[in-house]
Order: sequence, then C-alpha cells, then structure tokens
Amino acid sequence: MSITTTKTLILASSSPRRQELIRSLQLPYQIIASDADETIEAGLAPEHIVERLSGRKASAVYERCKADRSGVRDGIIIGSDTIVVLNGETLGKPKDEEDAFRMLKSLQGREHHVYSGVACIDLQTGERHVDHQRTSVWMKALTDERIRRYIATGEPKDKAGAYGIQGLGATLVERIEGDYFTVVGLPMSLLSDMLERFSVAVF
Repeated sequence: MSITTTKTLILASSSPRRQELIRSLQLPYQIIASDADETIEAGLAPEHIVERLSGRKASAVYERCKADRSGVRDGIIIGSDTIVVLNGETLGKPKDEEDAFRMLKSLQGREHHVYSGVACIDLQTGERHVDHQRTSVWMKALTDERIRRYIATGEPKDKAGAYGIQGLGATLVERIEGDYFTVVGLPMSLLSDMLERFSVAVF
C-alpha cells in the first residue's frame, strides 16, 4: 500500500477544539462546517448514536463538496460526534444554565462514559469508514456553589455533558480510563488508524 500525506483533510465541524486537533496533525486541512440534522431516534445504543451522527455530518459535507464543482476536488472528509452517558442516559449539550446544572450535579462524584464517533469519506471514491471509542471519566464530588461558578464561566454551554476536559473542566475531573482525546471530542489515535485505510499517513 502506498502512503501519501498530500490529501487534504476536510473537517466537517465548526468546533474550535476539533479544529485545533486537526491542525496539530500538520497535514493540509480545510474546515467546512456541517449543517447536518443532529436529531436521533430514541433507543439507539451510545456507540450507534455517535457513529450515525458522525456519518451524517461527513455525508452532508461530502454532498456539498460534490455539488460545488469549483471547490476542493480531493481529500478525506472527517465527521465526529461526542456524547456523555450516565447510567444509560445520554447527555448532549445543555439547553440552558439550569440544564447544565442538572447535568453537572448528576455527574459529580460518579463515573460516566464519553463516546466519540469518527466518520471518514474519500471525496473522490466515496469510500467510507466509521468507528468510535469510549472513555470512562470520574468526576470529583462538587458543591452546588462550585458547579454554579463553573457554569458562570460560560464553558459548559456548548459541551456534551456540560463540561470541557481541555479547559477549566479539567479541574473537575478526578481521573480517566481510556483515551483523553475521546473526551475532548476527536480520538486522534483512532483517526490516524482510519486515515491509513485511505493511504494517508500522519508521519
């Protein structure tokens, strides 16, 4: 199998965290935010949720690129989705501050699981691969006052589970078991393995 580093990585996300991680790979990249519908039917297992939404985001950008004849012609589209799961309940992004408080109150002092899905589509051939990773996270016991202070920073509002482990939320986490970048929102080791299926090497 021949290996290349010349294909452009097309990140189907407006997330600053995912953009920073893609940039760290030091490969050509482009950002095309996905406008895919993120509603999902009830009853799906967490791994199926993140894989389906990741695939939907990547597919939306794939279709847009195919329709835009003046746009990028070659590359690997990358979609990703992350959810937090506590005792079978899926926690997405909080609707408001009270929803963020409810989530953090339920997570404090307990173990939960973070799932991140990754979908890759070759823009030229349409070949696609989808996978996911899961990481266990233990959050410290927190007082209501500390939870409110954290919410007041604004960090929880666009984060699954209402916290960001790469920001101030790191101070709330006691330990993790698994891949750190799964919790951030883009499992880098998994992504690099998936890119190799398209003959794209990080180094």
